Amino acid sequence: MTADSLQGIPSVSVTIKGGSRGTITNEQGVFSIVVLKGDKIEFSSIGYKPKLVEIPRNLEGNQYSMVQLMVTDTQYLPATIIRPRPTREQFERDFVNTSIPDDNLEIARKNTDEQTRRAMMKIIPADGQEAANYTLRKNAYKYTYAGQTPPINLMNPVAWGEFIRAWKRGDFKSKN
Repeated sequence: MTADSLQGIPSVSVTIKGGSRGTITNEQGVFSIVVLKGDKIEFSSIGYKPKLVEIPRNLEGNQYSMVQLMVTDTQYLPATIIRPRPTREQFERDFVNTSIPDDNLEIARKNTDEQTRRAMMKIIPADGQEAANYTLRKNAYKYTYAGQTPPINLMNPVAWGEFIRAWKRGDFKSKN
């Protein structure tokens, strides 16, 4: 409840300090949560100072009711003075020369172009999942042809097409 008017505060976050459980209050400021004796409960809401309450260790029974008063948290902001540009020309110059930072979509576009990905593949090591997948694929290929000769692509037209394209690109020329 508010400390000054005793009105219920909706949507107050009620969490167990140091734990992972919590709840929020309903429209009337009522909540229910399972806690142990000695647990500390933290109440927090925007516009109010947070409050920490410890559940007494010497409770009789297995239920405990409480009314928690929340104090308004006032924030004073510094004064801001807004002034127009002296002339229209200065405004136009400043507007045109303003650099706007890239948004998340543009950053993603820059990081996903092919050249950047190829460069990153060379300098960033594979993580555990990539390394495990590579090993599993390699072993699966090896076990597929266990006890027999793997196929030779001598009569494969797709392999011949790739060979001819590589020859035209000059992949087989000496680098001297």
